[in-house]
This record gives sequence, C-alpha cells and structure tokens, in this order.
Amino acid sequence: MRSVLVVDDDERLRSLVAEYLESRGFEVISVPDGEQAIERMRTAPADLVVLDVMLPGKDGFEVCREVRKFSAAPIIMLTARGDETDRIVGLEIGADDYLPKPFNPRELLARINAILRRSIATEPARDPFSAGPIAIDPDRRLATLRGEKIDLTTTEFEILRTLVANAGRVIGRERLMELARGEEFASFDRSIDVHISHIRRKLGDDPRQPTFVITVRGIGYTVPKEPT
Repeated sequence: MRSVLVVDDDERLRSLVAEYLESRGFEVISVPDGEQAIERMRTAPADLVVLDVMLPGKDGFEVCREVRKFSAAPIIMLTARGDETDRIVGLEIGADDYLPKPFNPRELLARINAILRRSIATEPARDPFSAGPIAIDPDRRLATLRGEKIDLTTTEFEILRTLVANAGRVIGRERLMELARGEEFASFDRSIDVHISHIRRKLGDDPRQPTFVITVRGIGYTVPKEPT
C-alpha cells in the first residue's frame, strides 16, 4: 500500500481527500501544519506529499525546502487558482507538480498515480550510462556529475535520465513535459522550463551559456555526447 501525506489546515478538505484516496487503496496521513509535516517525513516518511502553500506557521514553500534537504519523495503543491507565481516558485524549490484549488479529487488521484508510476523502476535491469561527466544509474536512480551525487527530485531525475540516454539528440518539449507532469497533463505551461532551470543549477551550468543541457530554440533540449 502506497502512503500519501496530506498537509492542509482545512480539516474538511483533509478529511475529504483522505476518504477519497483511502477508498482507492492508499494509506493517508493528514496533518494541519508544516512543523508536523516535516517531523512526519523525518520519522515515518510517506511515498508522496500533497502540500498546501497557505499554511499556518511555516508555509508550504518553507516546508518543501526543508523536506528537500533530506527526502526526494514526490511533492504535489496545492496553489491558489490562477497564481502562476506560486506554481513557479514551488517547482523551483523542488516540487514535482502543482494543482490549483479548488480541485477535483479525481484529478489529484490521476496526478498522484502518474508521479508514482514514474518513481517506480519498471524497466528491466540496465547498466549505468553517461554523457561526458554526467552519469546515470537507472536501477539505483542515481545521477552523478564527475562522481559526485546530484540531488534531484523524481521529476528532475526522469528528465535528466532521458536527456543523457539520448545524448546528442534533441528531445522535444512535449516529450519532456510528459515526463515532468505525466502524459495526461502535458500542456503549454512553463513547468518544463522551470525543471530544466533547476537541473542546470544543480549541475552548476551557466544559464546564459549552458554546456550540459542545451536549449534548441523552438524544439526542445539536448545533452551533448561529450559535454565539458
């Protein structure tokens, strides 16, 4: 049974989400504030976190930053409808997806399932592969740069894994968007650009003249076979 931590100060919403997800086979833990969420993820981590931005005390952004210091568990942030700034900030600090409020529980379930499918290694065993100093170990879900581990979220790992596996080829934005948000939600928004920006930062890439993840204007992104 997969576990989901729901963090929201709205007791009614927590109860509704818990009831819906439990009826679909999930174990649900719900807490009303950020401090309890962080403590729970330290002591008994869930497989995925549904995290509201507007929380008493530590807000969702602070909680996301703290959790990212010790956990790569997927995080779906709940944001105010139409507030693009919240969504972009959430992605920049390590969230895997976002969902505007109010939302349909079926859409939340679809997003949870899409992210969890990507976080489970379903491919047969594969040897590590690389492009220059970037190495990917698919079975261990490990990415390294010159031997040093790169701390990536589930979504960031899948995007970088795809780019390195296809080094020298341009991967279209739509395909990468499918990896970032699931095939059901590939769309026109900017989330893929934010994920790429986050990956570049973790690689130490210069966003003005990147050498690891190159933008091919109007098409998508590529990792050279021998990035410097």
